[in-house]
Amino acid sequence: MASQVLEVQVVDDSSDGGDALVLGRRIRERRTELGMKLETLAAAVGRAPSQISAIENGKREPKLPLLRALATALQSSVDQLLVDEAPSERAALEIAVERAQRGTVFRSLGLEPIRVSKTVNDETLQAIIGLHQEVERLHRERAATPEEARRTNTELRAEMRVAGNYFEDLERVAKDLLDSAGYSGGPVLQQTIARVSEKLGFSLHYVSDLPHSTRSVIDRRNGRIYMSAGQSSRDARAPILRALASLVCEHEEPRSYADFLRQRVEANYLAGAVLLPEGAAVDSLKNAKQRREISMEDLRDEFAVSYEMAAHRFTNLATQWLDLNVHFTKVHESGTLIKAYENDGVRFPSDALGNLEGATVCRNWTARTVFAQPDRFNPWYQYTDMSSGGTYWCTSRIEKAKEGMYSVSVGVRFEDVRWFRGRETDHRTRSFCPDETCCRRASADLTQKWQAAAWPEAATPTSLLAALPTGTFPGVDSHEVYEFLESHE
Repeated sequence: MASQVLEVQVVDDSSDGGDALVLGRRIRERRTELGMKLETLAAAVGRAPSQISAIENGKREPKLPLLRALATALQSSVDQLLVDEAPSERAALEIAVERAQRGTVFRSLGLEPIRVSKTVNDETLQAIIGLHQEVERLHRERAATPEEARRTNTELRAEMRVAGNYFEDLERVAKDLLDSAGYSGGPVLQQTIARVSEKLGFSLHYVSDLPHSTRSVIDRRNGRIYMSAGQSSRDARAPILRALASLVCEHEEPRSYADFLRQRVEANYLAGAVLLPEGAAVDSLKNAKQRREISMEDLRDEFAVSYEMAAHRFTNLATQWLDLNVHFTKVHESGTLIKAYENDGVRFPSDALGNLEGATVCRNWTARTVFAQPDRFNPWYQYTDMSSGGTYWCTSRIEKAKEGMYSVSVGVRFEDVRWFRGRETDHRTRSFCPDETCCRRASADLTQKWQAAAWPEAATPTSLLAALPTGTFPGVDSHEVYEFLESHE
């Protein structure tokens, strides 16, 4: 009996047991096809019926010698038994219910699992699966805290760093889109983007009643892309491309914040890859590097895009094609870090879990000192000696948005600055952050004079205690979107 136990292993109930469930159903299905009783199969392979029953129910997984014996007894092959798909629609339903009942969400409810027998009809199983999916959705929604979203964002940024912020598949998609529209060089015109949309079977519509929680709405049923009427008088290329990204990247409804954030990254990347085509942008940057004149302004002007998009696009191409490691920041005038990327070793402010967004940037960094400069026409260049080691050079500009002023900065290590315009600057600071004596603590004299007398009222951000937006597309009012589509159909 001991030798029999050695040839089966208990499936860990903490996993979904997916492979064991499919294998068990395939064994049961084949046995039923042959008109073989459970006891007959058990005797044929020299095992107890209870062991074979456990295998068929996905509770035990046979090791290879026993699996071979089962295949022989069932007049089948090991490969046929191991096919990773349910043998029938009914079996697929049973497997889905079993997986749901073995999951952590179901177990957390404290309910007794039901026994999935032949007497339970398909409609009942479908209802159970539907209810479980809804419970899982509510569970994810309840768990979607700001901390969870920020953790997901941190993980995504780590993936981008490993890839050098370069994604070959999206570059290929962008090239195919441009080729389909007959692009031959120079800035990508809005007419070209409209042609791309038409090639994909979608027409553009500018409306005055676009749902307030959206930037665009795609009607996949009728082949329409709706944009705000106000966008028609501005550069609508990037918003249109971000909308089209859901189609060409084959995005499905996000099941989690990880999906949602990844789709946003892909949409922004695709927009940049189309508006600053890889071939032309790389040629331009290589020529600039050869002249030691790399400049975000030149990249912006050559392709007629915003400074922020040019800076973003530079981070996509710098490591892959120029052998340069870089960092990028977008910082609000309050000093709050909004976006960041690095693969050059610079240490951004963060919390203990590595979250960057919402952290306060050192007042001595280029991204902060640029706000004090009276000249907003020319870029601001600066070297910063870091307490963490090394010197970094940055170029920064200020851009305006409805939330206020932002600085957009690109930087490199001191040894790489020789390739950039602005390297001759004599602007230089030192940063000792996160040491509070660097820029966050007032002098001893001021502290002594005012500490007991000052009582400021904090301008608490409205989002400080707000719940993170929920829903399939976080922050989007689906009721409003559906009524909008109905009214425009």
